Amino acid sequence: MTPEEFVVHAIQTLRVPPFKGIHARLSGFTTAFRRRFPDLDPIAVTRCLAARGIIEIRPVKGGVMLYLAGEAPTRSPRPGAPGVADER
Repeated sequence: MTPEEFVVHAIQTLRVPPFKGIHARLSGFTTAFRRRFPDLDPIAVTRCLAARGIIEIRPVKGGVMLYLAGEAPTRSPRPGAPGVADER
């Protein structure tokens, strides 16, 4: 199993409905990845997969959430962020 297959399989099997993603640390993904691929960095691998459009990464408290491409929740712009119209 390649690291890419491992990540996709982990997201598919570790997620708990109705959630579509997994918390990288709390789900045990990071520990399992390091055990399976001791010479690879899970952060670098997941960032590479995200850059290639295979997964999506969202920052959350205590780590990140990993989603399959197209399954991550949409982000609403923060009020006051550059480019966001002020509705007053």
